[in-house]
Formats: sequence, C-alpha cells, structure tokens
Amino acid sequence: MPKKFFQRIMPDHDVIKNSRSLKMFGKLLHDANLWHLNRRSASGAFAIGLFCAFIPVPFQMVLAAAAAIPFRVNLPLSIALVWVSNPFTMPPLFYFCYVVGTWLIGAPSQPFNFELSWQWLGHSITTIGPAFLLGCLVLGTLASSVGYFVIRLLWRQSVVSAWRARAARIKR
Repeated sequence: MPKKFFQRIMPDHDVIKNSRSLKMFGKLLHDANLWHLNRRSASGAFAIGLFCAFIPVPFQMVLAAAAAIPFRVNLPLSIALVWVSNPFTMPPLFYFCYVVGTWLIGAPSQPFNFELSWQWLGHSITTIGPAFLLGCLVLGTLASSVGYFVIRLLWRQSVVSAWRARAARIKR
C-alpha cells in the first residue's frame, strides 16, 4: 500500500532531472538509487524532506536534493516533502518554531511587526533570531525523526499484512 500510494503522488523523475534549479547536480541525478522506492529510501526521504522544510531559507528544495543524493534516498519524495512548509503553512509553522525556541531558551517572547526591509531583518536577527533558529532546529529534528520511524512502521505493517493475506489465500 505505501509503495503504490507514493508512486501515485510522486512527480515523474524525468521532470525532476530536467528541472532548471537541479541542473547543478548534473550526472549525480542519474543514480538509480535516487529513484527506487523501498522502505529505506522512503523513510530516509521523509527524514530529509521534513528536516529541510523547517530550514528558513528560500531554496529548501535544493537543500533537500543536495542531502538526498549522498544519502541515496528517494529524490522526488524528499523534494516533495519540503512543501510541508508552503506559503500558507509557513507563518504558523515558523511562529511555532519561535515559540518553542523561546520556551527552550527561557526567554520571554518579544512582540514584533514584520517589515520588508534590511533594517528590520538585521534587528530581528539579533532579537528573535536565536530563539527562532533553535526552534527550527529542534522541530525539524523532531519532525524528521517522527517521519522516519512512522514511515518505517507503516511500511512494515503493510508488508506483514500482505504476507498474511497471501498466506490466507494459499490456505484456501
């Protein structure tokens, strides 16, 4: 069940190979292990994709691809999972990261008004930046760990269920 589900939702690997933003990886994208879908590659892709989703940079997909290649996990799945943090989910997700970071540091949360300027960015890096980045690191690690083990568990349950169904059919 998980393999068929993931194969149905994953983008075509030719589209990813020809992506402009991933051309920098060149021949590395031709490794067959990046396109296989098994328990190890899917769970690793979940870990990488979910961790990269919590990194507050605009090029998360490139980071996910750069991590998926040396770990030899499913590339399309790791890139697709980065979109957990999309323009709609990013504000509440990153605010939650900030809240978790302030809780871990033990500092009070500071009110801030967003402005699109370099001055605001420079001031925010020193005031709310440490708590925000710590929260992103902790929640990214937690999400990737949970995703990794949940996918391994679901995959294992699916395989055991298929074995039992096959054994039941053979007994008839």
